[in-house]
Amino acid sequence: MEDLLLLPLSDYWWAYAGFITGLLLILAFDLGVFSKPGTLPTLRAAIIRSICFVLLALAFNYGLYQFLLYELPNRPDLVGLDHAQLARDTSLEFLAGYVVEYALAIDNVFVFVAVFSYFAVPPQYQQKVLFYGIMGAILFRALFISLGSILMQYEWVVAIFGIFLILTGLKILFLPEKPIDPSRNPVILGIKRIFPVTPAFHGDKFWVEIDGKTWVTPLFVALAFIEFSDIIFAIDSVPAIFALTNEPFIVFTSNIFAIIGLRSLFFVLQSMVKAFLFLKYGLGVILVFVGLKMVWLNQAFGGKFPISWSLLIIGSILAVSILVSIAWNRVRGPEDKDPT
Repeated sequence: MEDLLLLPLSDYWWAYAGFITGLLLILAFDLGVFSKPGTLPTLRAAIIRSICFVLLALAFNYGLYQFLLYELPNRPDLVGLDHAQLARDTSLEFLAGYVVEYALAIDNVFVFVAVFSYFAVPPQYQQKVLFYGIMGAILFRALFISLGSILMQYEWVVAIFGIFLILTGLKILFLPEKPIDPSRNPVILGIKRIFPVTPAFHGDKFWVEIDGKTWVTPLFVALAFIEFSDIIFAIDSVPAIFALTNEPFIVFTSNIFAIIGLRSLFFVLQSMVKAFLFLKYGLGVILVFVGLKMVWLNQAFGGKFPISWSLLIIGSILAVSILVSIAWNRVRGPEDKDPT
């Protein structure tokens, strides 16, 4: 039963096409209406946009649930199964995946803050870098999910990814966090070997022509590092959500909904990087949990750990990590807020 797909690409290609079309319209609307070149959104506007993206994901999930209630009874391969339960479980899988990916996206935002600080990217240019960074993240996630949907059919691959997630979670929990050092990043070093880098920014341009020679700007180098970090995050996030569902459509849509709101979320959280000091530990516990699902819990529960339990556990871990962060900040005050 766990290998049965409710929304296979071969039969529901139009759902993927429709979702991608809607995604492009949303991105075009967000870029064209809400983003003016060289300007920064107000905190209020960023909060409203972030809330809108969350509500959009929830509305999509409700629409998916209603569609499955209508569609599944018409499937001859699902005769005799509880269609309502399948629809509920699938919508809960989307919600659980979205929560996990959104939490990981918050961690990604903290990386963006560090990158912009390291490269001293002027605030008025950050929206452009974020937009292209998110577009790259969408492409990388689509590629990783496509590969994952094939590889996850093999039990030994599932076990390897599960062990990887467990080790990643334990690393977050017990090893000190290393500061970001783009100067040692192989992608950045490779760019500097191929192209000369201008010492200063040239507006919001990624490259310029000087004396007939192409130079890249520090803005391009910052974008390259963000794209590289997106790949690293995808290595964690895609296996994590495959631990919650085997439906590629759910993996793809929940991933994308978590990503498209990153630009607005960045402007909400950039001034609150230290407000969620214990969130990374919560993410570490979550990664250990989903890794255990892949290597043990799913098999121990007859092929699939109950998704309602997964959602409850993940939500509780996030809630506790956020509440502990808030309590820590109040106890410690504005000074010396680093628990490490």
